[in-house]
Amino acid sequence: MSPDAKLLHVEKLEKRFGGFRALDGVSFDLLPGEVLGLVGPNGSGKTTCINVISGLYGGDGGQVVFEGARIDGTAMHKLARLGINRTFQSPKPFLSLTVRENVEISARYGHAGGAAIDLDGLLASLELDAHAHRAAEDLNSAQQKTLDLARALATAPRLLLVDELAAGLNPAELDRMAIRLRTLADRGMAMLVVEHLMGFIDKVTDRVVVLNAGREIFGGTLAQATQDPDVIRVFLGGSHGG
Repeated sequence: MSPDAKLLHVEKLEKRFGGFRALDGVSFDLLPGEVLGLVGPNGSGKTTCINVISGLYGGDGGQVVFEGARIDGTAMHKLARLGINRTFQSPKPFLSLTVRENVEISARYGHAGGAAIDLDGLLASLELDAHAHRAAEDLNSAQQKTLDLARALATAPRLLLVDELAAGLNPAELDRMAIRLRTLADRGMAMLVVEHLMGFIDKVTDRVVVLNAGREIFGGTLAQATQDPDVIRVFLGGSHGG
């Protein structure tokens, strides 16, 4: 892979919480328009990895490079304007504001530049247009997760970090969400996806990195991962402790 082709380069990333190494030298690359899945048992470091890349946590070693420039240690609001945004396991919208107001705030204060976002089109594409004037607190769990995605997309990211977006969605909602993410990737948006639902990962990702105890133990397609002895041992051998 040519260095110039990489959108994101993560090298030997470390994160410690006291004596616990949540990330212990994780490395991977991501290309524009590529969807990379981060999978592994609970406690393997998946969400911690997204938290460090997104600026929610500071790292304790290694580096994160975006479009050729180091970004580790950069605040989240600055990363949004550089073209990196994320969703959260538990969305935290402005509950008293409407759906549209939530998205407008993201577009106004976090936009990465370039063409203005068509907010009406964005809401319609996520089936939130019918709820545009409802308060966020009145949405159900699936709708709040979709609003969280809309808020991230309103900043026009080139890299989207997706943290368990599928959790709690019913099968029809899962299918629609998978199609939405693949459509975004087909338009050139890169994604790093943390998810436990392997069926969703299979529909969305081009490659996966498997983490265990803060280290990557496999990189390749999901189909290849299911044949890898180390991956099989981690998932079927009772290894726990994202």
